[in-house]
Amino acid sequence: MILLAVEELWPESLAEDWDEVGLVAHPSAGVNRILFAVDPTLEVIEEAIEFGAELLITHHPLLLKGVTSVAATTAKGRAVHRLIESGTGLLTVHTNGDSAVGGVSDVLADALGLRNVAPLTPAANGLPEEGIGRVGDLEEVLTLGDFAARVFGILPSVAGECVSPGTGTAWSAAWRCAAAPAIPSSARSGRATPTCT
Repeated sequence: MILLAVEELWPESLAEDWDEVGLVAHPSAGVNRILFAVDPTLEVIEEAIEFGAELLITHHPLLLKGVTSVAATTAKGRAVHRLIESGTGLLTVHTNGDSAVGGVSDVLADALGLRNVAPLTPAANGLPEEGIGRVGDLEEVLTLGDFAARVFGILPSVAGECVSPGTGTAWSAAWRCAAAPAIPSSARSGRATPTCT
């Protein structure tokens, strides 16, 4: 029943060709609790187990690139082992969740107050209003700085390690990383714009 609901909301046919979405690990029992998260890190898996969730649904895939081993000596291997040992299922909804009507792209467009919204790249196997990204009109003309401030105010803070794309230098901080490229350089204390890793 849950898989049918997920398919109804975020059809796998909307996923990009390079993407890996769907069921990664099957829950060993019926599903009464679900935890939603962005990334299927070991910490998130432990949180799901502690929460009593039989199913973890994440945006980003655990196994996006091909693997030759799931030995517990690797981070992905430890994650797979922990899921199976605990009987916790993992389902990923990535670009299909971005593309779908009412998905991530629509939510962000709504949060930014866009009107006359259309997909940036229409989905090959979807409705005309489905696809990656959204473009639209703002209700009022804004400077780039004001728009950046709006984005910065809407997106949640992301705590973690950020890496400067120019130098590869890492530092730990709380950033609104998705909005960071639009932050004026004066607000960055002379450092290169960080991106989340």
